[in-house]
Amino acid sequence: MHREKGIAPEIVTNLRKDLIHVPNIIRNCSGIKIYGKRIKSICYSTDIAIIRNIDADAVIAVYPFTPHPTITKAIIESADVPVFSGVGGGLTQGNRSVNMSMFAEANGSIGVVVNAPTPKETIYDISQTIDIPIIGTVTSEFTDIDEKIAAGVQILNVSGGKHTAHIVRTIRERYPLFPIMATGGPTEESIMETIDAGANAITYTPPSNGTLFSKKMQNYRAVEKEEHHIE
Repeated sequence: MHREKGIAPEIVTNLRKDLIHVPNIIRNCSGIKIYGKRIKSICYSTDIAIIRNIDADAVIAVYPFTPHPTITKAIIESADVPVFSGVGGGLTQGNRSVNMSMFAEANGSIGVVVNAPTPKETIYDISQTIDIPIIGTVTSEFTDIDEKIAAGVQILNVSGGKHTAHIVRTIRERYPLFPIMATGGPTEESIMETIDAGANAITYTPPSNGTLFSKKMQNYRAVEKEEHHIE
């Protein structure tokens, strides 16, 4: 019996039809395999409602406050995909970051994310404490990549704004096989540029809860207007 290849059956219930889809172009990257799971698209959000309703392969949960166990636990429990948990590195360093890393691993994180300013000593202490990957954030071409890798970083997370593709390309020239995830930007062209530069996985920032609700409210108003006109 001939079976057509390449078409994946999809099941979507009526209540989940508003699922947020990451750009299909992200599927062109190689992905990063972590404990047998291939991850290509990574949702950058801490909004539990967004996390529960997006088809990304994983979640990167970092935020501009000191990491807190309650937030980490809530996101991991809410997500139905692997979570990379932020454990500080800027305002929060040293033992606090180490303890947050232990907590994240114990609650099911697939990796921990340290911010760009994280001292090499903190990265090393984390690496000696946990058994999940450390993701080191890179924000500019001046970041000391060698130091981060030597201290224990196993994946680089490039977030360099409009310079992201350039930074990825520079890293890839020096480290042909090192795992790199990176922000893809707002368009398919910018995402593809980042992939072509050498990114293995792409972090995607979904629309905010407010933006999505605004579109839904517009639809509700249009329906009500039409029904009123019919009457």
